[in-house]
Amino acid sequence: MESVISYKPFENSEVEEAKLKGKVIGILGGMGPEATAELFFRIIKETPAESDQDHPRIIVDNNPKIPDRTAAILGEGENPLPEMVKTAKNLERAGADFIVMPCVTAHYYYNDLRKGVKIPVLNMIELTAQTIREGFPNVKKVGFLGTTGTVKTKIFDNPLNRVGVKAVYPSDENQKRVMKAIYTYIKAGKILEGRKIVIEEANHLIDLGADAIICGCTEISLVLKDGDIAKPVIDPLQILARNAVMIALGRAPIPKV
Repeated sequence: MESVISYKPFENSEVEEAKLKGKVIGILGGMGPEATAELFFRIIKETPAESDQDHPRIIVDNNPKIPDRTAAILGEGENPLPEMVKTAKNLERAGADFIVMPCVTAHYYYNDLRKGVKIPVLNMIELTAQTIREGFPNVKKVGFLGTTGTVKTKIFDNPLNRVGVKAVYPSDENQKRVMKAIYTYIKAGKILEGRKIVIEEANHLIDLGADAIICGCTEISLVLKDGDIAKPVIDPLQILARNAVMIALGRAPIPKV
């Protein structure tokens, strides 16, 4: 299991040292394109840079031709794994030292993807669970907003259970509204419409006893922020960006394959 890194500001000497031993980040993108761009942007914002040269090198393969993950998981679409592995190999050949994947649902294929390349792939789900354990010790139930594929497979359940946290999911009818927000609105650029539904569904999960809400889909991360609801918002995309910067700048060891 990968460790999550406690975050504190970089010292100037650490930034200078990082320039010499920095690692190259590879972003396996296209799932979806806007989430890919958002991760790139957040990595930039997490980096303590005073000049262009202070930033880590990032290689992006934005491949929107990867088949839909939820459709595949539900038996209604093509298996995305071959195209995911192909894209990961592109990043490996291009010089990436490790890979990040800004799609929660795609982590259903994480173990097989990791076997397809020789460089590490960060696990956003494991990192999120450890962040909850270390940063939110009073959270015992988390409301989960994500795709139906992620909800059905419950890929967050085991990592959360290991840190003593239970996931609370929407009802089938409420989940249909979450999917509408993700696919009909947010992925189509209709942010305000999608945001309205997401906030309503987050509040519904709080009514069911959730102590915090996980943005269980990177499209949810685009519209749900701290302050939008009465409970903390836990954002795996932000956690992934922060850990990527820590590793790229030599503040944390690169995970072993």
